[in-house]
Amino acid sequence: MTRHFILTGAPGAGKTTLIRELARRGFTTIPEAATDVIAIEQAKGIEMPWLEGDFTRRIAALQVERLAGAGAPLVFHDRSALCTLALARFLGHPVCAELSEAVADACKTFEPKVCFVRLLGFITPTAARRIGLAEAREFDKLHEAVYREAGFALVDIAPAPVEARIAAVLAIAQGRDLPLPQSSSI
Repeated sequence: MTRHFILTGAPGAGKTTLIRELARRGFTTIPEAATDVIAIEQAKGIEMPWLEGDFTRRIAALQVERLAGAGAPLVFHDRSALCTLALARFLGHPVCAELSEAVADACKTFEPKVCFVRLLGFITPTAARRIGLAEAREFDKLHEAVYREAGFALVDIAPAPVEARIAAVLAIAQGRDLPLPQSSSI
């Protein structure tokens, strides 16, 4: 039986860095779908695909496809369909049937404890990430609300060096208490 864990949080919190480190260590990981949808659309010349009406539907479809293909005993996901629901709310997009179905499946599939990666206190802009720190904090609260509404327990992954954050994620996946925060700077 596969156990699926979500790493979520606001843009720029460091989720992708953690997912990449987990993959480097040999864990099965699923990359963020929204970033991939944005890259595909920007390659086609659509500068801001998040303004397109079917943006969240395309993300949800890719998330469903990736979830279906993840069969290892332990899988870490960079976001889930609940993140896409939060994104739809944030952007003011309607929630399509595909997204509703993806959220329902996610609620049945993912472990009840979610690794909520907290903001580092700064945002590094990218082609896909054009959000400032104030907006990211607002998005962070919306993400938190969406997951709580769905009944998930959020476990904070506090700002810390990558190694400490990875230790916290692995403790959650292994059902252990979180390690004590380290006092070293990021």
